[in-house]
Formats: sequence, structure tokens, C-alpha cells
Amino acid sequence: MLQDLGAALAGLFADEAPTVVLGLPSRGVLLGALVARELRVGLVEVRKDPGPAADSDQWLTVTTPPDYRDRHLELGFRRALVRTTDRVLLVDDWVATGGQALGAKRLVDEAGATWLGAAVIVDALVEHRTRRTLGVRALLHERDLG
Repeated sequence: MLQDLGAALAGLFADEAPTVVLGLPSRGVLLGALVARELRVGLVEVRKDPGPAADSDQWLTVTTPPDYRDRHLELGFRRALVRTTDRVLLVDDWVATGGQALGAKRLVDEAGATWLGAAVIVDALVEHRTRRTLGVRALLHERDLG
């Protein structure tokens, strides 16, 4: 069931005590909401091509390394949503190149918060260094899918 997926992803980092969950567009936001609910913490949506909703909004933005489609994306979130005291967990369905996750990590670093890692359903990373940098924990590895 879908609720079990939220609990399973949250369980990957339950001992790390996240205070906020980041969700990447689009499935990461949906999964992130399940994980945030399970952990009883807030959810921050990372947006592609972000722009302030009002002139007073302060945004953190970065350009990502190439993603799985070899695109460099602009990602961001409202600055006020991630505090320096936050312990941040990224949630997504699949990590292939890590480009978007690396961009999200840079946003968290710029916010002065603590990056805990990335909880994903499927780890398809080839680069072990990227897996370590991001602290990826997954329910499955791509090779498990046959």
C-alpha cells in the first residue's frame, strides 16, 4: 500500500531525526508528503525554474549538474522554509545520475542546514562517490529489478 511506502522510506533515516523533508518534482513531492507525515515533520517542495510568488519572497536557487536527460535545471525553494537548525532529508522515487539531488544538497548547504541524505525507492547510481556524497539509502537497487 502507498502508506507502507511512506513508512518504509521514513524508516531508512528514522534514527537520524529529520526535522524537514525535501521533495523533488514531481513524484518526490508526493512521496515526500508521505514520509513527512510518517516522521511528523514539515515538507518543502523543491521547484524547477522557481520564481518568487511575491516580491518579498527570498529564494535560494542553484543550477544542477546534468540530470538523467542531460539537462541542467534551475532548482530552488523559499529561503524561509529551511532554517539553519533543520536536519534535512531528501525524498525521491529514483536516483540515476544524482544531478537533481546534488542540486538539492547545495540548496540545503546554502541555507546553512544539515543534510542527512536521500531516501529513494530505487538507487540506479553508477558513481559510488555520488552515492556517498548524497548519503543515498534505498529500498531497492536497480539491479534488483532484473
